[in-house]
Amino acid sequence: MELAVYNIKGEDTGKKVTLNEAVFGLENPSEHAVYLDVKQYLGNQRQGTHKSKERSEIAGSTKKLGRQKGGGGARHGDIKSPLLRGGGRVFGPKPRDYRTKLNKKVKALARRSALTYKAQNDQIIVVEDFSFDAPKTKDFVALTRNLKVDDKKIVLVLAGMDRNVYLSARNLENTRVVSACDLNTYRVLDNKMLVVTESSVEVLNQF
Repeated sequence: MELAVYNIKGEDTGKKVTLNEAVFGLENPSEHAVYLDVKQYLGNQRQGTHKSKERSEIAGSTKKLGRQKGGGGARHGDIKSPLLRGGGRVFGPKPRDYRTKLNKKVKALARRSALTYKAQNDQIIVVEDFSFDAPKTKDFVALTRNLKVDDKKIVLVLAGMDRNVYLSARNLENTRVVSACDLNTYRVLDNKMLVVTESSVEVLNQF
């Protein structure tokens, strides 16, 4: 599969890059592998520090509020009963670890499957390698406007992290800049358009 290479002005340079069919053109991309990888990524982001107090942890008297029978209503124990306001919570959340393990081969398959979906849906744009002399958001906005992706959520993939490019895009809500070696399945899918630099294609072709 070949894609045209554009410059930062949005003009076709006449050059072509070849995408590795083993990465961008799987015959049977695995949706299940993608699901597992995204689930693991999101789970690993969670702190798991949620906590609510149960009956034994509430401060209050243990005296029985009323007699067992004859009161005309439901029977109660002490003031810490979950049935009463201010009482403990039944089966409340407790701190836990949401991290899971996933085999490297499954993660690699998921990443290739995600890139295949992007290629099939024409959601990949290749741009010439570029850099900015200084961090300027307006320069990056001009770049997205020239590539006609300024109204879309995008991920810019660089061969190596460029500080000026990163700082130029940091304040933009729907833009994220990542290096090719750090690209994961979630980042591939969490956008409307994948903008990759010419040199980063060589790294992606090795996935």
